[in-house]
Amino acid sequence: MGDERSDDRTPVRDQLRCERASAARAVLVRLLGREIVDDPHDGVLLLPTNDNEFHLRFAPNQQPKVVQNRMHFDLTSSSLEDQRQTVARALELGARYADIGQGPEIDHVVLADPEGNEFDVIGPGNNFLAGCGFVGALACDGSQKVGYFWSQALGWPLVWDQDEETAIQSPHGGTKISWGGPPLMPNGGRDRVRFDLAPAVDVDWQVEVDRLLSLGATPVDTDQDGAGRLVLADPDGQEFSLLTNR
Repeated sequence: MGDERSDDRTPVRDQLRCERASAARAVLVRLLGREIVDDPHDGVLLLPTNDNEFHLRFAPNQQPKVVQNRMHFDLTSSSLEDQRQTVARALELGARYADIGQGPEIDHVVLADPEGNEFDVIGPGNNFLAGCGFVGALACDGSQKVGYFWSQALGWPLVWDQDEETAIQSPHGGTKISWGGPPLMPNGGRDRVRFDLAPAVDVDWQVEVDRLLSLGATPVDTDQDGAGRLVLADPDGQEFSLLTNR
């Protein structure tokens, strides 16, 4: 997930890897209405419609989802009618209402695709997501420390840092990435939604590995992702991958 355009300070661009069965993948693919292309690493890739949108990689995964994802999308609305239409469209595509313990006072609708992967449709008038586009935020479970890590890793400045909650945004604008601070969710194993970092073509891959390790990443002893990527973990222990150039 992330801004495919690199700025002068960051040698990587961020993409979001979503592991879904095909029926679950279809909900978000059709809801976002983006062009689909074959991915050189695995699965399919949803192309952004402008420079401020994420590349979304959908990789196959036939294993059942057993815990709540630690990352989910917040979709924005321009009006109550717009919110209603987005929810209706999602339900028509196969989504369902989800209960994750939210109270009746919330102004957003929690939905899940057929596999149970959650996403929110936010009500109108949310100042934090104003101007961020339809995909207003990638909301993550994570500590203040991990927000600082990703700010440095991506070269995206902090746009929120209060009460251990953090958020970053590309210097070019677009979707924010936010972390809610403590208490953190229990680690349910390998996350179905996680970051893939793609080094810029003029960046030495090993230099980028060393840079991420110096910022606080740690190597993960796993071969689950196969060739073409190195699996690392952020300071909270959440896995992400550094892709090799192809």
